[in-house]
Amino acid sequence: MGRGVWIIFATLLLLMLLDIGRGSKVGVCYGRNADDLPTPDKVAQLVQQHNIKYLRIYDSNIQVMKSFANTGVELMIGVPNSDLLAFSQFQSNVDTWLKNSILPYYPAVRITYITVGAEVTEVTSNVSAQVVPAMQNVLTALRKAGLQKKIKVSSTYSLGVLSRSFPPSAGAFSSKYASLLKPMLEFLVENDSPFMVDVYPYYAYRDSPANVSLKYALFESSSEVIDPNTGLLYTNMFDAQIDAIYFALSALNFRTIKIVVTETGWPSKGSSKETAATPDNAQTYNTNLIRHVINNTGTPAKSGQELDVYIYSLFNENRKPGLESERNWGLFYPDMTSVYNLDLTGKGAVDLTTESNVTSSSGTWCIASPSASEMDLQNALDWACGPGNVDCSAIQPSQPCYQPDNLVSHASFAFNSYYQQNGASDIACSFGGTGIKVNKDPSYDNCVYMTLGSNKTVEANMTQITSKNSSAKNVAHLWTSICLLMTVLTFS
Repeated sequence: MGRGVWIIFATLLLLMLLDIGRGSKVGVCYGRNADDLPTPDKVAQLVQQHNIKYLRIYDSNIQVMKSFANTGVELMIGVPNSDLLAFSQFQSNVDTWLKNSILPYYPAVRITYITVGAEVTEVTSNVSAQVVPAMQNVLTALRKAGLQKKIKVSSTYSLGVLSRSFPPSAGAFSSKYASLLKPMLEFLVENDSPFMVDVYPYYAYRDSPANVSLKYALFESSSEVIDPNTGLLYTNMFDAQIDAIYFALSALNFRTIKIVVTETGWPSKGSSKETAATPDNAQTYNTNLIRHVINNTGTPAKSGQELDVYIYSLFNENRKPGLESERNWGLFYPDMTSVYNLDLTGKGAVDLTTESNVTSSSGTWCIASPSASEMDLQNALDWACGPGNVDCSAIQPSQPCYQPDNLVSHASFAFNSYYQQNGASDIACSFGGTGIKVNKDPSYDNCVYMTLGSNKTVEANMTQITSKNSSAKNVAHLWTSICLLMTVLTFS
């Protein structure tokens, strides 16, 4: 093999290994149950304009497929519940569907998932028994076309599939769905497909405001809900709901199945009784969700694990039945104007050292209270450096803020970073009463405390430590790739 071929091979290997640490994805659901929606070709332009890379549609509409050809947008397509009977009974029906609706457009249309049925446990007609046979027939058709590794098959469920969801460690699937779930989960394991679930903290708050606080539902809570069985700390409803699914899967010995959130979001308008359905709350939920996901924070039970989510929905859909909120989940109106501002890339939500994205902290900092107990400080520090998503590299040994090596000093640095990253609000310096605000800059020697609208923390501290934008996992993949590349070139 010539040296040039070896170089090409090694380069491809490097790119492949780097792609392993791709990070979590944020997509959007494109429902079409509405009047006066823009044509699919205009929707494709809108999606690209807003840098949306992942889209879920609920069928395999040919006009939609054609419009997204060669756009680079990855599509999750669906088999509607109305087609489950035909798909489950005859393989020929699925083969014909694949031949006519998928193969003419693939791979120009980047299809990554096929969802077979949607929330079948929530519909009145008894179609649950048809789901797994239909999934198996879809997989068989994909195998015939050689696409079974490139397009994954699954089905979507609501949290109603659980009989218990709180505390998360007690998460359990309802026994009445056992005949559906066991073969379906076995199918997912055998084919390395994810469990797909629709997660809506909005409903948890709306239906039980006495038990669920609005801030907890919006990712804004500074308080912690502790799972008594595991000791895990939860600061938002989303994580608690996801972990309930993980624990339910684990209880059935399906511990390796990953989760994809196929719907989540917040309505911008509701009936008179739906007071939390506002544009501000919708913007807050989705902004915090995106930030939470793209940082690969994971959940308390699955810390650091990638989790792909799809925000519901691209447009308001005026033909949806039910309460007013059901028709107002969209990011855009049918005329393609924004319902509220949302940076779908997450950059605006996480790049908090850029002056244009933040407000002044008015010269205040947040530090650890010297009177706080050691246990409370340690718990708060662990939370800030974990679920709080603070970069605590600077307080590690040999780094600029490690000395003095004591709990109050380390917690003060972490508390302030979280405080500044979250708008320098009073609640962001709570930490269960262990944080206090001060007007004097606590920076010392080479340890610079962050302030809003300033890059000096990054400039001073990050010259000696690795940026948190590259996780340890991605660094490991990079070094593995480089070593393999050098080995290949050496022996060529």
